[in-house]
Amino acid sequence: MKLVLTMKKIYHSVENSFEKFSGYVLSVLGNSITFIIALVLVVYWLLNKSFFEEPWRDQVRDVILSVTFISFFIIQKTFNHFSKAMHIKLNELVSAHDNASNNIVNVEQKSEIELKEIAKDYANIAEEKKENEAE
Repeated sequence: MKLVLTMKKIYHSVENSFEKFSGYVLSVLGNSITFIIALVLVVYWLLNKSFFEEPWRDQVRDVILSVTFISFFIIQKTFNHFSKAMHIKLNELVSAHDNASNNIVNVEQKSEIELKEIAKDYANIAEEKKENEAE
């Protein structure tokens, strides 16, 4: 039993660390400076003398790979912007509604464990509403 509790603590610790790490990585990959660095690296690679000495098929492959690489940073930046805007809108709706629980304002900043607990609570509320409507 003690081993199971220790394993759960380790799992939660790893999970929290991974959430912090992934949040940091998302903010770095969606940063304008990171995009500029990636763009400079791609331009340097494409202007490199060895690039022009490659067969045309390899050049096309490298150009496609470069565009894909740069597109990743653009998509990440756009997603981060959209996600923040969506969270702000949802927080406004929740805070403006009288019957809504203000506990879920900024829910996107909660840990995975907290989100699972909140989801269970709302599943229970939905189940209770179904039972009340059936009666």
